[in-house]
Amino acid sequence: MSAHDTTTAPHHEEEHGSMGKGLIWKVFFILLGITVVEFIIALGISHEVMPQHVKNLVYILLTLAKAGFIVAYFMHLKFERVGLIIGIVLPILFIMYFIVLMMIEGDHMLPISH
Repeated sequence: MSAHDTTTAPHHEEEHGSMGKGLIWKVFFILLGITVVEFIIALGISHEVMPQHVKNLVYILLTLAKAGFIVAYFMHLKFERVGLIIGIVLPILFIMYFIVLMMIEGDHMLPISH
């Protein structure tokens, strides 16, 4: 099959939806907006207004939102079947959950120094 074979292109287009220029630009501006918010929080808000641990939580949530948009649109996961999405997302969530649990429980295993 050559790179210019058009026999499967319409089927592929229907299966994965339309990623036209308009949608690509829309996702780009959403990602740009999230990044601008991150920079405003990092450079424009002092530690007295928003503590560092709150900033870190906001950064993590915004970064996960950006990763979600990238995976959904540019890796075409948004256009896949629900079973495939669950098969990819669920193990990632479990891995993140176990990492957080290990980090929390790791504090209890350290010797307490006074």
